[in-house]
Amino acid sequence: MIIHNLETENSILNQFIAEIRDTAIQRDAMRFRRNIERIGEVLGYELSKTLTYPEEMTQTPLGAKEISVPQKDLVLCAILRAGLPLHQGLLNYFDQAENAFISAYRDHKENSDDFDVVVSYLASPSIENKVLILIDPMLATGKTLENTMKALKSHGTPKQIHIVSVIGSNKGVAYVEKIFPENTHLWIAAIDQELNSKGYIIPGLGDAGDLSYGTKL
Repeated sequence: MIIHNLETENSILNQFIAEIRDTAIQRDAMRFRRNIERIGEVLGYELSKTLTYPEEMTQTPLGAKEISVPQKDLVLCAILRAGLPLHQGLLNYFDQAENAFISAYRDHKENSDDFDVVVSYLASPSIENKVLILIDPMLATGKTLENTMKALKSHGTPKQIHIVSVIGSNKGVAYVEKIFPENTHLWIAAIDQELNSKGYIIPGLGDAGDLSYGTKL
């Protein structure tokens, strides 16, 4: 796996990460969602540099100009519900991409710390021979991405896989590195050291879905 950890270089991305981690700023759900969206835009821009750029002729009012434009065979796959703001940030830049949505949640057995990741909904176009971009803001254990990829198998085999995350754990990054193809790219804004007993990233930021859309039962 090719890991692009953007926290290794200082950029405006640092400001957005600081704000989504800040408990005082997190109280503003709209600002939290917008910051996640902006992080998606930054990660999408960096990802775009690795795509293929065929040349197309563009007609202006005064003439014609050949321009290298990015390939259009992209599928953005958001993991609900936390992945929606990040998905929107990527869609702001890759507006011609196809879109997929998958619901994956943690099923804790009898309120224990152990859990299974359950996929209960999938809507996706064919991903056969396309560039698949998996969008999961919190890469904690890596199990969600693993089960998402298993669910997508019935929709084809992509020619390239990119994973886009906001914050990950060392353990989660190591897990996806082991199970995904070697040429998979991981685009991530920060990597933290620890997971707690419930599988949440420390220091992380909390539950990205709840912070974006409110607490759930």
